[in-house]
Formats: sequence, C-alpha cells, structure tokens
Amino acid sequence: MNSSRSDIQSIMAMAAAMFLLLITSGLAGSGLASAADEAEIDKILAGVEKRYNVTGFTADFDQESILKAMAVTDTASGRLMIRQPGKMRWEYLVPEPQTIITDGNDLWVYRPEENQVLVGKAPALFGEGKGAGFLSNIKMVRESFQISLMPDAAPGRYRLKLVPNRSTVDLMEIQLDLDRKTFDLIEIATFNVYGDETRIRLSKIDFSAPPEEALFRFEVPQGAEVLQMNP
Repeated sequence: MNSSRSDIQSIMAMAAAMFLLLITSGLAGSGLASAADEAEIDKILAGVEKRYNVTGFTADFDQESILKAMAVTDTASGRLMIRQPGKMRWEYLVPEPQTIITDGNDLWVYRPEENQVLVGKAPALFGEGKGAGFLSNIKMVRESFQISLMPDAAPGRYRLKLVPNRSTVDLMEIQLDLDRKTFDLIEIATFNVYGDETRIRLSKIDFSAPPEEALFRFEVPQGAEVLQMNP
C-alpha cells in the first residue's frame, strides 16, 4: 500500500466502527435528541442487533483513506471475515496483498511481498471504538457512543452519527450508513482529530456460512521478519 501506517490505522478505524455495531446493549443516545429521534434510533439499533445476531459473516470491502494535511487519498479493496466475539480477518487484495488477523486478543499484519509480519495486541489497537473493531461485537455501540440520527442520508438509507464517550486523537466521530429495509451496514466513515477520514463500503454481505475459527489464528511463515507493533 502507499502508506503502511495509514493503511493499518484505516483498518483499525473500520474494525472499530463495525465492532461497535456488533456489540449493542444499552442505548446512549444524545441528550439533544428529541423523544421521536430517540425512538427512531432505538428502532434502528434493534434492527441492526437482530440482523447481526449471527456467529459470523463475510463481505467484500472498498476502502478510501484521506489524509487532509498531506492532501493524499489512498484506496484499497479486499475481503472481510468476521466471527463473534472479537475475531476479524481483513484480506487486502488491491493495491498490494496484505492480511490483518485478530482472534480478539492477538493481532497479526502479514505482508507477503515483504515477507514481514507485524504482531501486537488487539485491545490496544482496536479498543475504544478504533479500527472498526465494533464489527466483531455490535453490542458495543449502545454502551460506548452518544448516538444521533443524521438527516442527510442517501435515499433508502439511515445515517447514524456516533461520538465516543471517550474521544481519542485517532477517533473523534463515526458515521454509519444502513439499509432501511435490511439494516445491512453499507458504509462506515471514521474521522480523527486532524480531519483525516476513512470510508469503508461493504458489499456482498453473506451470513450463510460463518468463517471457520482457524481463519483467525496466524502462524508466522518460516524466515519471515517479525516486528512488534506499538499501539
């Protein structure tokens, strides 16, 4: 990828957003929301929770990362696999092969063209809503965010604005676009304190065959360079 650091942060932003969605439990709606909005938000979250109350799912993704200060936009695409709780596998195919795997505790980033593996801890890098980690635990959304309904959604979609209860430099806001009929997650947008944004668009979401447990562990190839990843 054009910027390995940017790509890893982008994935973490995406994984956190989805992670949050898969963990919903107690609505933490915005204090400024009207009673009607709060009822609508509750209905939407209940639909999402029901839709994603599954062992796991797969999807294709397209990713766009915009670094405002550098006026740089990186794009990537690949395949996503999720298994609850906390397990994710991002297989980047374009522009370069790269795989990011977590079993909910350990994290591996494998770059086959460089024969390199970065290793770290998932909670440090995907916690607090970073990295779209909510995808692997949707129930987290209600507990960890102030949620409001945005009026500018595209036709046929809901758009939710999620502001973390504890904002960080890496994560100031998440926007989720959802299908009004199916409650499928269509797009995740994350924003940091610098105005950088990452957009992940999901397609071909498949709930019929949960990914196998073995896909969320990684054996370092013999001879590969291993580097420790700091949060």
